[in-house]
This record gives sequence, structure tokens and C-alpha cells, in this order.
Amino acid sequence: MKCRPTFYRVYRKKSTEGFSCLPYVVALFSATLWIFYALLKPNAYLLITINTVEIFTAKLVLSVNLGVFGLILVLTLFLTRGSQRVQVLGWICMCFSVSVFVAPLSVIRLVIRTKSVEFMPFWLSFFLTISAVVWFGYGLLIKDFYVALPNVLGFIFGILQMLLYIAYKGRKEEKSNDGSTLPEMMHKDSVVAT
Repeated sequence: MKCRPTFYRVYRKKSTEGFSCLPYVVALFSATLWIFYALLKPNAYLLITINTVEIFTAKLVLSVNLGVFGLILVLTLFLTRGSQRVQVLGWICMCFSVSVFVAPLSVIRLVIRTKSVEFMPFWLSFFLTISAVVWFGYGLLIKDFYVALPNVLGFIFGILQMLLYIAYKGRKEEKSNDGSTLPEMMHKDSVVAT
């Protein structure tokens, strides 16, 4: 898995520094919702298998996802019927898929502010873009706009991230007046704000 250098670095330094867990949490939640959607929709085995694998790789945030997923599951099963259930769940899945692609925007802001790509792994952006293209194609093939549509945004944000990576690759982090790097300062500010 291409995220391992990031996870190893966090483990080694015992600090998340400027890395955000939000993209991983949102991606896991989106995968959980797609599994539920695929269970309701006939012949959606590919959605089940690929998202099940993703869930197994993110066990650390399973409890968070189970709570919100359970709520959506119960509300969807009890408040909707038949094909309306698939439509409602399709919209919910589509919204969370879009949020998976929007979550890295905070990292994009950090890259522009610091003029450094230290906290934006290129390979994660690359494979998310490839994934968006593949899922868009799959959505078109099965004529399911709930699957295809959010991946248009995924492709756009993925390309944007890779272009930023290319533009800022090799630049050093900006230092503040006290000599600390901006991401560390932002991390301290975010702890104080919460």
C-alpha cells in the first residue's frame, strides 16, 4: 500500500505533524456506504469486493464508521421502501464519495501556504485519480450515475493535487519568525482551537 511511508513516519515520530486523518476516515465511511448500496442493488458484486478490501485496511476507525453507518442503515431501512431506498442511499453514497475527494482540500491549502508538498504524498493523489477514472468508467458501463458522477470530481481534484505536487516539488518549507515550520505551527494552532 502506497500510504505506508506516511503511516511509518507518523509511527516513528510519534506525531501526526501536519498529516490529517480526515481523508482516511471519510474514505472508510464511503466504502462502508458503498457496500450497503451494493447489497441493495442487484448484481453489484464488484462494489462489494473492492470496498470490503478497503474496509479491512482501515480497522482503526471502524467504530466511528459503524455508528454513523448504523444510523444511516436503520433510517434507510425503516423510512424508505423498494426502489426509493436505492435512490436515497445512492444520493447519500454520492455525497460521501464527493467528500472523500474534497477532504484533501485542507492539504492543498497547506501546500499552497507552505509551498511544500511534504504532507501531500504524490502516490496517494495518483492512485486516487486512477481510482476515480476506473470507477467513473464502471459507473458509465452499468449506467449508474450514483457511481459515475462523484468520480468526475475525484478526477478533477486528483489532477489538481498532482499539478500542485509538480509545481511545489523540491521546494523547502517556509520557516516562521521563530524558526519552526508552518505545518507544526498550524498543528499547534489547531490543538488550541479545539
